Amino acid sequence: MVAVTYEPSQADQESYILCADCGTVIPSSNGAGLCVGCLRNSVDITEGIPKEATLNFCRGCERFLSPPQSWVYAQPESRELLALCLKKISRPLMKVRLIDASFIWTEPHSRRVKIKVTIQKEVMANTVLQQTFVLTLVVHTGQCPSCTKLAAKNTWKATVQVRQKVTHKRTFFWLEQLILKHNAHKDTTTINEKRDGLDFFYSERNNAIKMVEFLAGVVPVRTKSSEQLISSDKKSNTANYKFTYSVEIVPICKDDLVCVPQSLARSWGNISPLTICSRVGNSIHLLDPMTLQQTDVTAPIYWRQPFDSLATQSDLVEFVVLDIEPSGPQRGKYMLADAQVTRANTGGKHDDDEGMGDDGIYHTRTHLGALLQPGDTVLGYHLTNANFNSEEFESLDSGRIPDVVLVKKTYPNRRKKARPRNWKLRSIAKEAEDPSNDPTTVGRGALGRRGGVDQKNVERDYELFLRDLEEDKDMRGAINLYKSSGVVPEGEDVKMATSTPGSGLHGGKRRVKKATAPTDEDHSMEVEEDVVVSDGGADGDNESEEDFPEIELDELLEHFEEMDMQDGEDGEEA
Repeated sequence: MVAVTYEPSQADQESYILCADCGTVIPSSNGAGLCVGCLRNSVDITEGIPKEATLNFCRGCERFLSPPQSWVYAQPESRELLALCLKKISRPLMKVRLIDASFIWTEPHSRRVKIKVTIQKEVMANTVLQQTFVLTLVVHTGQCPSCTKLAAKNTWKATVQVRQKVTHKRTFFWLEQLILKHNAHKDTTTINEKRDGLDFFYSERNNAIKMVEFLAGVVPVRTKSSEQLISSDKKSNTANYKFTYSVEIVPICKDDLVCVPQSLARSWGNISPLTICSRVGNSIHLLDPMTLQQTDVTAPIYWRQPFDSLATQSDLVEFVVLDIEPSGPQRGKYMLADAQVTRANTGGKHDDDEGMGDDGIYHTRTHLGALLQPGDTVLGYHLTNANFNSEEFESLDSGRIPDVVLVKKTYPNRRKKARPRNWKLRSIAKEAEDPSNDPTTVGRGALGRRGGVDQKNVERDYELFLRDLEEDKDMRGAINLYKSSGVVPEGEDVKMATSTPGSGLHGGKRRVKKATAPTDEDHSMEVEEDVVVSDGGADGDNESEEDFPEIELDELLEHFEEMDMQDGEDGEEA
């Protein structure tokens, strides 16, 4: 006979009891002796947590107040706004465990933000209760301190004055694009244009110092600071100051002809004193076109013994390449070559007034051997009969001074075909008008392209800046270019722009303008699409060079937020 013993399982051993309040069957392991419903009725873990709060919102700058005194940007139903709302009840939430929080949709005009919050808390031994409640926040509109100062005309506490003592604005066109790419102007309250530069105004001194550091990182500068006492309180030992930072950019630009003092040239690797500026970054890059020797001049070294440009881009003369023969290996994009050139306006004929030889042909050595071919047009400095007011240039050996210094290749037929560019740039809108200007003038752009204080040759400088971007891939690689949506179809009638003083349009050029109307909001952006084209001439020659530099579509950015246009029609006269 076999005996069988039965051992009950753990499930069979579990016992049940009745809820002390409602009599519902619950496991005996429930230490509270209450079911979930009765436990929630007797214990409220949300007690002490406010269900309503307020959010302070500035209508001027569209920022929310983050305690204690900081103002931050937050998009609707974003993680930043959710964290800001939960911060309102952060102290009571420290006593419980936050499980989940999410937005509940409300009407945008209701000025209510609702959040569904789920929390947990241990109420008794081995008993954890979870509960959900709704937090309602009422949005109160007002003004932040920065907007209050702006409304009270006390608009700035620190200013950065950027200046460059040159006769053009190409440097500021370039600087404008760098500022836009890195969003370095986001903290400015106002941007004003001056004849030699720009003024940036800030409500905090730290923001002005950041701008000074940014400028020192992209262009060679020297900085001076000053302060002005506005008010002081001797009892509390406090004072109110306004700070001014003067930033001067080195007055040497790309493609300038520079004659370095011989003492400096010997200390910089014994480079030739006669050089050209090949590039300007946070330092000046000088290139000897006869030997391809290069040197970098930083801002502290330059300001220790400053020197000026011998000739600028406005002094460039157009030459035609008759023959070119490489004379050295290629180093990067440069290659030495012996070239024969002649003035483009003489066609090789003898001209004693110009100081030419018997045949009007000049022999020179150039660094553009990899780019030039016979028949190409090139810009250079004609030094045969040049008269410079420079002691360094006069001290050079006359036998070693070349007749011509070639600088860059040019494309004379570049805009004879009436077609716009397939790209465009952003622009910083001018925040305030200069009282000295005509009160009816509307400012468009912080650099004077519309109604500026120095607009005589600004259109020409801006067109040269656009051409530099087309010809220099490294230069445009440092900024953002955007796809252009406005293209003028061929054969469409384009209105002629009047050649008024300051318009910058001469020689029968046409202009197609597509721009947005200015706004009064801070940090507003303006989209300008400037197309400068020629009429093609009477000969009807609309042929362009085969190697004409075009910007590929893969170099352009797709998304570009344009502001609503007001009173702007395509083809409107400039």
